[in-house]
Amino acid sequence: MTVELPVLPAHWGKSRVDRVASVNARIGWKALTAAEYQPQGFTFLSTPNIKGREIDFENVNYITEFRYRESPELKLREGDVLLVKDGNTLGIVNLVKYLPRPATVNGSIAVIRPTGIDGAFLRYVLESRVTQAAINMLKGGMGVPHLFQWDINRLPIPVPPLEEQRRIADFLDTETARIDRLVAARDAQLSALEERELAVIGHMLSGGATSQGGRSTDWPWLPYIPANWSIGPVYAYYFTDLGKMLNPERASGEKLHPYLRNANVHWYEINTADMASMHFEADEVRRYSVAPGDLLVCEGGAGVAEAAVWDGRIEECYFQKSLHRVRQSSEVPVEWLMYWLRFAKACGVFDASGNIATIPHLTGEQLRQYRIPIPRDGQRLIRETNQKIGNINDARTLLNAAQKRLSERRQALITAAVTGQFDVSTASGRNVTDGVTA
Repeated sequence: MTVELPVLPAHWGKSRVDRVASVNARIGWKALTAAEYQPQGFTFLSTPNIKGREIDFENVNYITEFRYRESPELKLREGDVLLVKDGNTLGIVNLVKYLPRPATVNGSIAVIRPTGIDGAFLRYVLESRVTQAAINMLKGGMGVPHLFQWDINRLPIPVPPLEEQRRIADFLDTETARIDRLVAARDAQLSALEERELAVIGHMLSGGATSQGGRSTDWPWLPYIPANWSIGPVYAYYFTDLGKMLNPERASGEKLHPYLRNANVHWYEINTADMASMHFEADEVRRYSVAPGDLLVCEGGAGVAEAAVWDGRIEECYFQKSLHRVRQSSEVPVEWLMYWLRFAKACGVFDASGNIATIPHLTGEQLRQYRIPIPRDGQRLIRETNQKIGNINDARTLLNAAQKRLSERRQALITAAVTGQFDVSTASGRNVTDGVTA
C-alpha cells in the first residue's frame, strides 16, 4: 500500500519514518507475565498511560531491573515518540517530554526515536489525518488490529527545515492545548449530566421526594424504599428469555431475517445501523422475535446490563444469545426494570469480581432472580422520569456533537500545520482551518 502526502511547500522535503527515526518494539513479551509485576521498580508503560495529553507516569506497573535492562532499545529517552501498534486504540501517539524515572514500554507500544527530525514535530505528523488514514487502511480487515514494524517504517513524513519544524510544534502545542481545555470542560459537563441522570433515577426508584420508607438490605445503594411498596423477583413481573446462538452458516441460503446483538443495544437506544441477518426456522420465529415494547438487555461484556426498549422500527426482527428479551407480564412497565438496571450498574452491581472472572455476565437466572422494588404508581413515576431523562439525553447529544467538532478541528489544525497549508508564524489558531480540506 502506498500513501501519498499532499502537495507540500516547495522548500520542504519528503521522507519516511525509517529515514528520520529508529523504530523498536517488544518482540513478544520474552515470557514476561503480569505475575512478575512489582510493587516498585522500573516503570512499565501501557496504552492507558499514553492516552492523555501528557504521559501518565504515576498509575503504572513496575518490573524488575533485569527485565528493564534485557531490552536496552526500549529504555525510554526524552524526545522519544510512542505509538500504540496493537488493539482497538491503535494509532494513539504521545511524546516523552520528560522522564521522572527509568521507564520502558509493553508489547503494545512502539518506540520511535528521532534521528533526523524534531520529535515534537514527528509526534504531530503521526497524529495528522494523513498518517491516521494510512494506519486505518493498514489495520483494516484484521481480527485484532496490529501495525507491523515494516508498516511503521514506511509511513510518509513531510520534512520542513528543522527550525520550521520547531515553530510548527510550538504552535501546535499552544493551539491544541486550547482545544484540549475546551474538551475537558465538555467532559466535565458530560460527567455532571450523568450525575444528574442517576439522581433522577434514584429519586424515581425511591418513590419521589415525598415518599417515606427505609433502607433495604436488597439495595443498600438506594436512598430508601417506600414502606407501602412491594418487593419481588424480576420473574414475578416480567417474562424473560435469552436469545439463540446463531451459527455463521445460517447467514446464507434461505430467507434471512435481521437480528440484534449486544453491540446494537445501549442505554435507552437501539442502533440498527450495523445489523447482521440469519435464517430462522419456523419454530424459532415466535420465540426469538422482538415486538414493540420489548426490553432488550445486554448479557455480557463491557456493556453488561445496558438496556433499551424496542420501538418496532423493523417489522420482522430477532435477537441473538448475547441479549435478554424482557416482556411485561404485570402492571409494571419494562421501563421500570430498565431504570433499575441503569442505577444498579452505576453502583457496580454487575462488575466482574474475583481474580478469575474478567468479563462480567448477567445470566438468565441472575436476571430473573434479582429482587426489585415495585411501585404503587409506576406509570406516573416513569412518565416523569422519561421526560427528565429525555431532556438530559438531548443535552448529552449536543455535548457529544460539540466534542466531535472539537476533535475534528484539532486534527484539521494539526494536519494543516504539518503539511504546510499555512505559515504558523502568522497564524493565530482561531479559524485558521476554515476552508482547509486536508
